[in-house]
Amino acid sequence: MRIGEVADAAGTSTKTLRFYEEQGLLPEVGRTPAGYRDYPPDAVTRVDFVHRGQAAGLTLAQIKQILDIRDRDQAPCEHVRDLLDTQLADLDRQIRQLSDLRATVAALRDGAAAADPDTCSADQVCRYL
Repeated sequence: MRIGEVADAAGTSTKTLRFYEEQGLLPEVGRTPAGYRDYPPDAVTRVDFVHRGQAAGLTLAQIKQILDIRDRDQAPCEHVRDLLDTQLADLDRQIRQLSDLRATVAALRDGAAAADPDTCSADQVCRYL
């Protein structure tokens, strides 16, 4: 398959495919006599996997680790589980931080609900922060 065909089938751009190849997410491919990239049919499946990994919040480096394990004919299941465990822990931490931030902002907003500019002191920027 030529690069444009793979890009169309995978819902991505040719520029992205070249980037994936540079990063080692796609193996180097052969060239036609005219010099065009000639991707194997499984390239679309591999790009789809990269997109699913990104949708799960994995970095391209983490996705490459998974692909490298698979390319050595090993099942990457345990490695993927460990990455997903870490991702879940990170998301839980971010959710807690956002929840705390929301409570702080809500409390500040409640304090500013009945804002009266006439009562603002000139030596303060804003008493609500």
